[in-house]
Amino acid sequence: MYELQFPRRNRMMTDPASAIKREVHQLVDLQIQTLRQPSCLTTSDLLDDGMRAKKNTVLYHELEEIPRAHVEGQLRSAS
Repeated sequence: MYELQFPRRNRMMTDPASAIKREVHQLVDLQIQTLRQPSCLTTSDLLDDGMRAKKNTVLYHELEEIPRAHVEGQLRSAS
């Protein structure tokens, strides 16, 4: 199976939301670069695009979970 290799986020240096947003922006920038190429897209380009789309979906789900986890943590510490 063909997979892109993405660097792991270092969540210790920044808050999780910022790290995820930065990774999403990197994936989008990479896609823009690919689409701006003067040549036709290759099979590899299309496979990479599919992997980036899946990775972005995972990242957006992670972003949606951050507020929930934050609120749940506050509720536990308040009790």
